[in-house]
Amino acid sequence: MKPYRVGVDIGGTFTDVVLLGSDGSVRTTKVLSTPADFAEGVVAGVRRLQLDTELSPRDVVGVVHASTVASNAVLERRGATVALVTTEGFRDVLEMRRLRIPVLYDLQYEKPEPLVPRALRFEVRERLGPRGEVWMPLDEASVRDVAARLADARVEAVAIALLHAYADDAHERRVEEILREHLPEHVFVTRSADILPEIREYERTSTTVVNAYLGPAVGRYVDSLRRRLDEAGIDAPLEIMQSSGGTLPPGIAARKPAHLVESGPAAGVIACSHLGRLTGRPNLISLDMGGTTAKAALLEDGLPARTSEYEVGAGINLSSRLVKGGGHAIKLPFIDVSEIGAGGGSLVRVEDGVVRVGPESAGSDPGPACYGRGGTQATLTDALVVLGHLNPAQLVGGDVLLDAAAAHDAISTQVAAPLGASPVEAAHGVLTIAVATMMRAVKAVTTYRGRDPRDFAICAFGGNGPLVAVELARALQVETVVVPPSPGVFSALGLLFGDGERELVRTVLLRPAELRPETVEDALASLERDALEQLTGDGYSPDDVELDRFADLRYAGQAYELPVRLPAGPVDLDRMLDDFVTEHERTYGHGSRLDPVELVSVRVVARIPRPNAASYDPLPEIASRSREVGEREAYFGPGHGTLATPVVTRAALLDGERPGPLLVDEYDSTVVVPPECIARLDAFGNVEVNP
Repeated sequence: MKPYRVGVDIGGTFTDVVLLGSDGSVRTTKVLSTPADFAEGVVAGVRRLQLDTELSPRDVVGVVHASTVASNAVLERRGATVALVTTEGFRDVLEMRRLRIPVLYDLQYEKPEPLVPRALRFEVRERLGPRGEVWMPLDEASVRDVAARLADARVEAVAIALLHAYADDAHERRVEEILREHLPEHVFVTRSADILPEIREYERTSTTVVNAYLGPAVGRYVDSLRRRLDEAGIDAPLEIMQSSGGTLPPGIAARKPAHLVESGPAAGVIACSHLGRLTGRPNLISLDMGGTTAKAALLEDGLPARTSEYEVGAGINLSSRLVKGGGHAIKLPFIDVSEIGAGGGSLVRVEDGVVRVGPESAGSDPGPACYGRGGTQATLTDALVVLGHLNPAQLVGGDVLLDAAAAHDAISTQVAAPLGASPVEAAHGVLTIAVATMMRAVKAVTTYRGRDPRDFAICAFGGNGPLVAVELARALQVETVVVPPSPGVFSALGLLFGDGERELVRTVLLRPAELRPETVEDALASLERDALEQLTGDGYSPDDVELDRFADLRYAGQAYELPVRLPAGPVDLDRMLDDFVTEHERTYGHGSRLDPVELVSVRVVARIPRPNAASYDPLPEIASRSREVGEREAYFGPGHGTLATPVVTRAALLDGERPGPLLVDEYDSTVVVPPECIARLDAFGNVEVNP
């Protein structure tokens, strides 16, 4: 039997599992998530696919995983009891934060409570200067006093964040040594210089605290997953997806869980990047719409937009650069995803004659009214059932049975009656408002960044993305929508395309007069040596490692910097500065080569390319399906009304392009092709729709 790799993505309702064989074959399934022990659902999904394909656990050569465990722990405030140890005088940096709030002119706004209460924030006597010079030696007696108080408080985790530790971490390392001598072995201890050796004490302290807050829970989860896989006879290497789109071994993931906060959304963007390379579409807008949210990200020249500014615990994220102050800062590499509360479960209500969709969601329990699980409030999913766009009887191959009458009743009584409209008119209004809400997410990563969405194609996936993507494309005047095979589990597939990755960063603070090629080269070379040492320590050969270099630059006097990718070879200072000016102009609308530029940090991304990713071939499986399914009545707005609409599978498009109206029903989603649109299948099995 050929070896295969497993990708597993845990969501709030379903756990998605994908098998990718070395011959390019793909098998997928969805099972209900198991919140009491998410690892149980992971193993259940793998076992189901093994039974369906008659594969042995010994045939598994790798498991890659993404999870909501980290983000949910912060959102639901279910993390560890954590303490902070910091430099004397900086106990309240988590309270002071930055002068940013997510909503202007809101006099009632209250900033989120710190993850560490003030009673568990402790000071030690020491002080370094910004270049690492010792202004005050570490007073070890003060550290021992803090250790005794921590032991009495019975904390589960400790974050150590000393001022200017990015320049020299000797004091932090000694504090850790002393604490470990006095605290129980199970207490999770993390240092800021190990997590984020960069300037800005608030962001560095907050990131370290988030890491400590998540450490015990993520560690237990990783241990449980490894144990359950072993019990199932799967002893293959396990990797965890990072928020940056790369993967980590479980040991590092458990030690640095702050890197995992947005692992699921990152996997979907990585899958889009792979699709773009296959199809020759380097410029894409990824649209991942599930039951609770719609997430958008930008892929330009084949690469996803990245950021190191992110906040967790703020709920919906309209874009890391645009809205700040609503959550707990994490200054780590993230794929820049804009998230809006518009999903299939988004609650619909009429307030003062105005229809509102989301951001509140019915979730999976009780779920939309059509789920028949006790939910009574109308949702977007109910509207799609009323429109005839969604299969009125079942979802995911019959695992979820639908009650179409309940959907009609919810839309009729809660939306149509207050508006004096027919049920289908009301449902279409709900869809229109949901699309307008999703436009905000797309504009956050395009228009608001100086990019024109019309220069991109939309790659739609998730259970609900293909249902709304064409309407969204029409609103944005985007010419092409691409829907990959198995769109409902596309993020799980993306896990198998992510490279092994480590990103190392170091603050250097070189002013314009100090900026010389050899200085930058020395700093980058030092980081590259550290990255290779880490990866070879994990068993990789140096010959397998690819290195990318970046410089974080800003105009002298600016507060924040922009990352610039450096080409291979010796540092070319003139090109680096020219590229910075170009990026500054694209991002902010202006830039000048005459103004002095300073270098803040250098960073190196070390990658181990993923094997077998290019062999993915879904066409044989698509061709094996039946073609025509039937017909159902579907409403496409006042201009077209209700039309008898063919319902087909993706295989029907193998016979040639088809005009709309058309519904492409699949196991995990439905592609809606409205009238006056054309749908076709490309050479890689993707449905292309031209609005």
